Amino acid sequence: MSGPVTIGIELGGTKGIAVLARGRDIVERVRVPTTTPAETLGALLEQAARWAAAEAVAAIGLASFGPLRLDPARTGYGRIAATPKPGWADADVRGAFAGLGLPLGFDTDVNGAVLAEARWGAAQGCDTAAYMTVGTGIGVGLMAGGRPLHGLLHPEVGHLRVRRVEGDSFPGICPFHGDCLEGLAAGPAIAARAGAPASELDADHDAWGFVSDALAEAMAILLLTASPQRILIGGGVGAGVPHLLPRVRAATAAKLASYLDEVDAAALDRIIVPPALGDDAGPLGAVALALDAVGLA
Repeated sequence: MSGPVTIGIELGGTKGIAVLARGRDIVERVRVPTTTPAETLGALLEQAARWAAAEAVAAIGLASFGPLRLDPARTGYGRIAATPKPGWADADVRGAFAGLGLPLGFDTDVNGAVLAEARWGAAQGCDTAAYMTVGTGIGVGLMAGGRPLHGLLHPEVGHLRVRRVEGDSFPGICPFHGDCLEGLAAGPAIAARAGAPASELDADHDAWGFVSDALAEAMAILLLTASPQRILIGGGVGAGVPHLLPRVRAATAAKLASYLDEVDAAALDRIIVPPALGDDAGPLGAVALALDAVGLA
């Protein structure tokens, strides 16, 4: 293992992971549950401080669930904006680590993941790519021109309102929008619809038809707007349910209805794929942000 030493912090909706990396190789990791901002950020900061005291750390990367305020010129930079996660609205996630005095790369967890997959994983060679996590929530990171996409905020595809299967009366569970994509297809939404967690549902359970259709709506929207060369689907549901991706691909092909000449069923097998970095896409996304913070990509 060689390369600069960095610290990566991936802050997710159910867990936070701190890693010490040399180059792209993770050499140590610590996992803590996501409870309150004080507890979770405090535990991650404590671990980062121990590593920084013992190693010549070049930079730290912070990849967090959102929505995040990412514009340094705007009020609230570094904080979480309105979020369904109780107690986390306005949490100063960036500020918690700024006191370490290290160069700090900061972005969403999914923007970090798509950057890592483009650098070391299944999106290598792609100029434009997307990473969707389907788990506790649904988030999408978008990379265009080789860089994570920012603007007024950042992509919030999980809260798009998608067309629904005719006759579907499930109200959705998003506290902001009800039946947005996250309210229909995230892990808690599946459990609310089916009465059991996704991991306990048979492959032929009716819920999967609704979930794959909603996700396919998002795939079609992404392909028709951002035109990604690769869409990686990760997360506890996205990567943890083997029969889901084939259903999503088939439903996506039907929704596109042969409109995109180069995006037929065979192409979708290559476009919509699991992350090659697996569960490490998130932590390595934080490492990629740290390397970028000091120009060591």
